[in-house]
Amino acid sequence: MFAGLGYNSSIMKLDHVGIAVTSIEQSRRFYESGLGLPAAPHTEEVAGEKVRVLKLECADPTHIELIESASPDSAIAKFIEKRGPGLHHLCYQTGDIVADIARLKSQGFTPLWDAPRPGADGCLVMFFHPKETFGVLTELAQKSR
Repeated sequence: MFAGLGYNSSIMKLDHVGIAVTSIEQSRRFYESGLGLPAAPHTEEVAGEKVRVLKLECADPTHIELIESASPDSAIAKFIEKRGPGLHHLCYQTGDIVADIARLKSQGFTPLWDAPRPGADGCLVMFFHPKETFGVLTELAQKSR
């Protein structure tokens, strides 16, 4: 809690930190062996985004996602080509992605797509461009019910 602020259950929680990597197999050693973070039993393919994702647990509900390109024309491949591997985005967990997108739009923030898309772990996701979010690519994710 911060300076007298009480707990607010409507505050979005950090769901995950997305890290762009050239190779999940090469990168995972640092996170698993070095940091001792348990990894999911397998890598998930997110066909719509042309990526492979490996989840590593940190603290509930936060995790790290290592994101590897599955195609040279994916957004992750372009990101790595332009900036190199590293921090890609922050994702916040929402209970109502449609309402939260509408709220952000009403405040002048423009989502990347017209509607949420399927993401890793069966979530619905939406991204907001770093040009509008003060340098941080920001994702909202709603877990499937």
